[in-house]
Amino acid sequence: MIKVNNKEIEFTKFPNGETNMNHLSFPEIEESTVDVVFKYEEDGDLIRLMFVKEYLDSFFLGFVSLLIYSMPYGRMDRSENDSPFTLKYVSKFINSLGFHGVDIIEPHSNVTTALIDNSAAHFINFDLINEVMTDVDFNVETDYIMFPDGGASSRYKNMKFPNILIGHKNRDFTTGKINGLDVIGDLAHTPNKVIIVDDLSSYGGTFVHSSKKLKELGFNEVYLLVAHAENSIFKGELFDHVDKVFTTDSMLTEQDYWENKKFQDQLVVFELRREEEITID
Repeated sequence: MIKVNNKEIEFTKFPNGETNMNHLSFPEIEESTVDVVFKYEEDGDLIRLMFVKEYLDSFFLGFVSLLIYSMPYGRMDRSENDSPFTLKYVSKFINSLGFHGVDIIEPHSNVTTALIDNSAAHFINFDLINEVMTDVDFNVETDYIMFPDGGASSRYKNMKFPNILIGHKNRDFTTGKINGLDVIGDLAHTPNKVIIVDDLSSYGGTFVHSSKKLKELGFNEVYLLVAHAENSIFKGELFDHVDKVFTTDSMLTEQDYWENKKFQDQLVVFELRREEEITID
């Protein structure tokens, strides 16, 4: 999905599979600034983004900003054993489009902003956590926040709450499989509610292990807040182990959401939007 000044651009395909961009779906541009919003769903969206920017450049000379809902290939933020550094390649492509400013919602690591020119990260979980706490009637004095690993703990180190737990995964490095998870932290209060906070969920394996361990420790209610959730969250065991998942529409598609409507009581999706600043509904 690509929007220009809050209007979605229409795309179809020619019979041979080439992309046809409907230029009549572009809004009239009267301001000196154009805002482009980019929601990645598949690799063809990168080509569509190029078409949008090149077309804008053909008639608009002002400031063009880009908001990336979720950075594609953000997890591939290093090269190991000569593996392809795909985040670097995609970043180079986006840089070639020449946006004047790029806002990225909840990047997986600071490698993304280091690679993207004129970029800034927006960690929306710092705002969303307040929405989640209100929804679940969270008691800041006696309930707990959990970061499922050291990466999440570092990312959200400025999320100051009195009761913090950190997960430590027991992983088989030959297979990559998580065999279990330990919880580090002081259980000074009787376990009741806990909110797990992280940036991304795929199938949710890390959070399943986290929830199992938390319930062993006596927690009655386990909630999950992730800024980004892939459509694959509906295919694993996640909803069998957490009471409710809170996320945004940065990755979830409307079609997949409606096809999995059976999870509606366990899923809260915040709608992202861009006005003068990045906000949520």
